[in-house]
Amino acid sequence: EFEYYVFILYSQVLKAEHFSPWTGEQQMYKLDIGWPKSPEYFTGQTFCVAVDSLHGLVYVGQRGDNVPKVLVFSEEGYFLHSWNDTVEMPHGIFVWNTAIGSSVWITDVGTGKYGHTVKQYSPLGKLMQVLGTPGNAGSSLIPLQFDRPAELFVEETGEIYVVDGDGGMNNRLIKLSDDYKEIWLTGTNGSGIGQFRIPHSVTLDAYGRVWVADRDNKRIQVFDKATGEWLGSWSGCFSEDGPYSVRFTADYKYLIVAQLNINRLAILAAPPVGSIGDCAMVQSVQLANETKPHLVDVDMRSGAVYVAEIGAQQVQKYIPL
Repeated sequence: EFEYYVFILYSQVLKAEHFSPWTGEQQMYKLDIGWPKSPEYFTGQTFCVAVDSLHGLVYVGQRGDNVPKVLVFSEEGYFLHSWNDTVEMPHGIFVWNTAIGSSVWITDVGTGKYGHTVKQYSPLGKLMQVLGTPGNAGSSLIPLQFDRPAELFVEETGEIYVVDGDGGMNNRLIKLSDDYKEIWLTGTNGSGIGQFRIPHSVTLDAYGRVWVADRDNKRIQVFDKATGEWLGSWSGCFSEDGPYSVRFTADYKYLIVAQLNINRLAILAAPPVGSIGDCAMVQSVQLANETKPHLVDVDMRSGAVYVAEIGAQQVQKYIPL
């Protein structure tokens, strides 16, 4: 009888482990409850976040009437400054560091005079470059005519990858040279191979592959960065909710994916060189209800993960353990 009870107890423990909010081995991240030091600076909907690992800065893009559109914090969480000029509705944000300086790229999905553009700013908010035609939604026929561009990723070389289509006419992935000419362009509206329904986030791995969160198709698609050739897709982890954001951890071993509607961060095993296969979820972080994690970024030096939450109207920082 005693052995029977031990068996029952053991099977309950197994079940409990299986349903814990942390799946897999021990917890990989913990919330930094002290970041930021002054959360009252979040006065709008926080849509995006970008880390400048080189200079220890965190940029947050937020929306709303009469709110500063870009907030700048230190990685310790101190508010530094904000800027607002020529930013209408920030959607994605990215920091590009080179030997001569850093700049901040923003995708703007506004419908007013600054919208439908991809813009480059100095760290203090001076507008340096505008791609697209401000205020004009594009058609898929012209490469640099955007329609609600969702996000971008800029390589050290200055080559740019843009996912164009946060609900607009365009559903495509574009690679531009460092002088803003089209290198390749792929994707149309649909659910076939290489097609997109709201390509929402884009990132690169260490092996020359481009990863795209194909949100409404509930999958991640992977492309060759040199040619734009389709390499594979992952859909097995996204039956409950599509991927909103894709970022690699600092060691490129895992992919961190935000799933807005189920308030979850999924941590997936990144495949080595070769076959893409299908996704394997290593762990998940269940956030509070109505948090709505939209886009994330990773500090490639410390490994910290920053999550822009439009429901909670805040950015949270998770530290690797």
